[in-house]
Amino acid sequence: MSSEVTDRYEQDLQEKKALLQTCQQNKNLATCSDCEKMFECETRKTYVKAVYESMAKGQGGGFEF
Repeated sequence: MSSEVTDRYEQDLQEKKALLQTCQQNKNLATCSDCEKMFECETRKTYVKAVYESMAKGQGGGFEF
């Protein structure tokens, strides 16, 4: 896998993380679990998706935690 692909997923992850942190700061929250809209939040959903894509690097598949 090229580092270009890896960089793309890492860059997207960092962008989504920054958006999530900005949202938390704007709402004076330390974590999303303190937010009443946690399960319907599109910002959080896109961040979680970016985390999984960063871990998979576009290869798909499941993860074991």
